[in-house]
Amino acid sequence: MDDTPENLAVLGELLQGEYRVRVANSGARALQIAATAPQPDLILLDVMMPGMDGYQVFERLRGEAATRDIPVIFVTAMDAMEDEQRGLAFGAVDYITKPLRPPIVLARVRTQLELKRARDWLRDQNAFLEAEVARRMGENQLIQEVSIHALARLAETRDPETGNHLHRTQGYVRTLAGRLRDHPRFAGNLTGPAIDHLARSAPLHDIGKVGIPDHILLKPGKLTVEEWAIMQTHAAIGAEAIAQAERDAEKPVAFLGFAKEIARHHHERWDGSGYPDRLAGDDIPLSARLMALADVFDALISRRVYKPPFPFAVARDMIAAERGRQFDPDVTDAFISAFDEFQAIARQFADPEEAPGEGPAAA
Repeated sequence: MDDTPENLAVLGELLQGEYRVRVANSGARALQIAATAPQPDLILLDVMMPGMDGYQVFERLRGEAATRDIPVIFVTAMDAMEDEQRGLAFGAVDYITKPLRPPIVLARVRTQLELKRARDWLRDQNAFLEAEVARRMGENQLIQEVSIHALARLAETRDPETGNHLHRTQGYVRTLAGRLRDHPRFAGNLTGPAIDHLARSAPLHDIGKVGIPDHILLKPGKLTVEEWAIMQTHAAIGAEAIAQAERDAEKPVAFLGFAKEIARHHHERWDGSGYPDRLAGDDIPLSARLMALADVFDALISRRVYKPPFPFAVARDMIAAERGRQFDPDVTDAFISAFDEFQAIARQFADPEEAPGEGPAAA
């Protein structure tokens, strides 16, 4: 881009033998050409032009996403070192002084075009590699999630009443964690990745039921004291199975840590009267506190051999009544504020021929 017809003619004749050349005799025209497809691979920009000078044009080029990556060579009659330094400091890739010497111009143009092709190739390769990494990570995540649900379904086959319990409780846990991520008590723990790990591990909360004998697990009536003691061992059984998986892994797997906490402690109570370790308050892992509420809510709104499903409003009030006793007060408050989302999740993953939360005791 030059304001002198003679210089434009010289540059045109010099370059057109090897390249497609477009010329402009003003800054405004230069900007228009640069933004028009096909965009130039390289711009030769005269510093001294009427109206906008070359530096102003360059700033405009760099200010637009469509033109900011086009390499620019400044062309000028000035030969002071500070002028060259200024042009390069602006971000120009090279600096050519007049009078133009054809071999120098051609060599520098050729060099910059080769460098641009190399940068473009690297950018394309990086984009391909990033896409490939994302694809493989997606595949790995899918395999991981499928494996988790396969293991969880193993426990579910022993307890056919659970239905879509896994999907519902997973949704509840993610909802609670999302509501609490900005809470002062939990902000440091409920990061985006942590919430993903929590939700991913939630379906494994009852994996330990595979170790409970059928005559206890499937008993339609009330369990005896001895049977209830055996039933409670499913928490420790599940946690130990996950701990063994951790030991077998070649490197740490983040979600397994959450899964182990949830499996062992989702029956603990805020007041310390739960099982298996009678933990209380903040000694109960946060992951398990979230799972505890999610699990109980889903049990309340679902049909069991020993009870009909409770209506949503009744289940909500029963959970609220246990605030500070069975459940973490702040987790309970998050549940109440997210109650509409809980209902939506319950309906989305309702068991076949079942309407969760629509029981006969509607309030």
